[in-house]
Formats: sequence, structure tokens, C-alpha cells
Amino acid sequence: MLAQQLVNGVLLGATYALFALGFTLMFGVLRVINLTYGFYFSAGAFLALFLTRNLGFGVWAALPLAAIGAGVLAVVIDAALLTRLRRTKAPELSSLMVTLGGVLALYAGMTAWLGPDIRRLPPGLISADAIEFAGVRVTAAQGLILGATALLVAGLVALMRFTRLGLALRAMAEKPDAAGLMGIDTGRAAALVSFISGCLAGAGGVLIGLNFNAIHPFMGEAMMLRGFVVIILGGLGDIRGALVAGLALGVIETLTAGFVASNLKEAVAFALLVAVLWTRPQGLFGRAAIRRA
Repeated sequence: MLAQQLVNGVLLGATYALFALGFTLMFGVLRVINLTYGFYFSAGAFLALFLTRNLGFGVWAALPLAAIGAGVLAVVIDAALLTRLRRTKAPELSSLMVTLGGVLALYAGMTAWLGPDIRRLPPGLISADAIEFAGVRVTAAQGLILGATALLVAGLVALMRFTRLGLALRAMAEKPDAAGLMGIDTGRAAALVSFISGCLAGAGGVLIGLNFNAIHPFMGEAMMLRGFVVIILGGLGDIRGALVAGLALGVIETLTAGFVASNLKEAVAFALLVAVLWTRPQGLFGRAAIRRA
């Protein structure tokens, strides 16, 4: 029982980590808490639903296409809401309030268009068979979650660490004004970060939709709380911290649901968020900022 819950927690945490990676990348490079990020999670799930139910796509085609669609949507929304604020160097609170209004409008529009009901992916979209080893079962959907997360995380790390583009993004994260003076197109870099973050959120929405087979407009809202917990626990802007914290949160939630009560999962996530803010505000992998007068 414990081994099965641990495996389930790691697989769930992999999705949390995938979602939080885009969130922490967006904050780390663009220095904005974009509250529309949860909408991309829902949009990716609904795009996969449309591709599979209406166009007959398989999961292997629907997953990357839905992720790319969510990435394009993220670029459009970022350009509409935040580009002007970046140009005028508006304070961070302005971006927070603009994206808060934007996400409320987006959720309202999606609900009016698609309705609030829970949708199901087509039956047989992914095999219901499971691999069992030493009493631990892993379904095909869970295996896809783990494999897709590992692939996307490896791709993101390789991009950020071993390419000139990643070097440019890291320079922009450190000193955006200096990066612009050195010839980096900061507007294009911001659009690229929005696209990558949207793709990660959209992929997470598809994987969660596959795992629980429940898709609805507000599914991104619940993930935003977990996203905040993960990036604060791991350290704002730290990719390694987001990965570790996402896995840890998934395990903690699964153990709470399995051995305490399922309706306490959100309470545990919130309590963890408060505890980290009280004891180590910079997160487990973050560094305290030094302020000079």
C-alpha cells in the first residue's frame, strides 16, 4: 500500500513539476507573476479533447499539438496584456492586477462558450493495461506522464544550459537592461519564454486530463495554488527547485489522501506554503536577496 502510494505520488508530482517549471521560468526571466498561466493548463486539455474527439487524433499526436497550441495562445495573451507594461517598466503590481483581470475574463469566456460541465476523453484513447512489479501497478497513462515529463524537463534544461538561446535567456533573467544593450532582442526573448511556458502548462493539462479523465474550464485554478506552493518551496525562478518541490508535493498530497483524508490535500498544500514562507521565504534552493541602500 505504501509503495503504491509513493509511486502514485511521484507520478502526480511529475505533472506538478511540469506545470511549475513553466511558471518559474516565466517568473525567473520576465519577473512577472502571470495569473493567466493556469488558463493555458485548461486550454491545453480542451485542445487535446477537441483533437481526439472531433478530429480523431491519437494521444501521441494530440499531446504535442495541444501543447503547441497552448504556447501560441500564451504568446498572444502576453502580447495583449503585458508587452506595453514591460515597455513602460510598470511596477510588478500592475502586471499582477492586469493578469488577474485577464484570467477572470478568460475563464468566464471559456465557461460561457464550452459550459462548466466535466468532459471525458474518448474511451480507449490510451491503453487501460498496467504493468505490475512487486505489487505496484503503473498504468499506461501514468507511464506517459513520467516519460513526457522527463523528456520535457531534459529538453528545457538542455536549452537553458547548453545553447546560446539559453544563455541569452539567463542573461535577461539576471540583468534585462544590460542584456538589451548587449544586442539581445528582449521582446523576442519574452515571447519565446511565454511560448515555452505555455507549452509546458498545456502539456500538463493534457497529462492530468489523461490521468483523471476529467476536463473542465476551471481545472487550471486548482493547479495555480499548487504552482505557487512549488515555486515558493523550490525557490522563485529556480528550475531545479521547481522539479524537486513538485515531486515532493505530489508525494505529500498522495500520502495525505491515502492515509489521512482525501479532502485535506488542498489544506496540506496551503499549510506547506505558509510554513515555507514563515521559515525560509527564499525557498529550499533559492538565495536570499541582498538589498543595498
